[in-house]
Amino acid sequence: MLLHTLNRLARYGMVLAACLCIIGLAGCGPAADVPDDGKLKVAVTFDALKEFTQAVGGDKVDVYTLIPDGTEPHEFQPTTQTIKHLGKSQLFVYSGLGMEPWAPKVVEAAKNTSLHTVNASQGVTPIALTDEEDVKEHGAYDPHIWLSLVNAQIEVSNIAAALAEADPANADYYRNNAANYKKQLQALQDEYARKFASVPRKDFVTGHAAFAYLCRDFGLTQHSVESVFSSGEPSARQLARLADYCRANDVRTIFVEDMVSPKTSETLAREVGARVETIHTIETSEDDESYLDRMRDNLEKIYASSLR
Repeated sequence: MLLHTLNRLARYGMVLAACLCIIGLAGCGPAADVPDDGKLKVAVTFDALKEFTQAVGGDKVDVYTLIPDGTEPHEFQPTTQTIKHLGKSQLFVYSGLGMEPWAPKVVEAAKNTSLHTVNASQGVTPIALTDEEDVKEHGAYDPHIWLSLVNAQIEVSNIAAALAEADPANADYYRNNAANYKKQLQALQDEYARKFASVPRKDFVTGHAAFAYLCRDFGLTQHSVESVFSSGEPSARQLARLADYCRANDVRTIFVEDMVSPKTSETLAREVGARVETIHTIETSEDDESYLDRMRDNLEKIYASSLR
């Protein structure tokens, strides 16, 4: 426990040091490579927000993702390039609820008086964290709101309002696009609400506890190998308890997320005679698959696992 806490404090210190460093260096180096094509320049933090912004903004926006593909957002440390992109942007979209603790410092360092900033979590009913160490490091709430089709609609509405404020001439365009995209999100929600209503089991086992909001949407329960923030290693006792649960409940599938090491999940699966399936946290782009494609894949796999 002590080592786990020290590791977390070290990571927090690295992020804080990086923020302080980039504030000092924000005025140095070449300008960010942002195209001057007349479109609204929008910086977002990770892939799900990029997709929401593109769905709403259409051909009126250029969207740049600050966290590079393949980087775990919880571990991201901003750089001078992060600052420079915000310095050239007109809108900055972040997910909030502790997902991007560096965001206020980065906005301050950008010194961009024309930058509109939107916390896309506004209006979401958050799920409180229960682990004291997670609360100390990340804040009071689970930040994985975009993995809920209900919350995704709230984020889309917030993004549409921010785009309309930043670019009033195209406000109706943004609102119409948002309404159309929200209809697609709601249709997928309705489809799987009907499916999950009659399944014999309402739980699943996954690599880290990123799906609490999805579970709330559909009345499900997640059992996870690792915590909400996929940090540290589970103890032998925790793994033994989870293995006992899997055997007692005939769990045949252990899910693992695309951004988390599968080793522990694979070990658990071998021990209980289950298979490993990948589901998506949609923090980074994957094979040109859309948010809707990946959410459908997640829901279908969880649904299939609930039938046995």
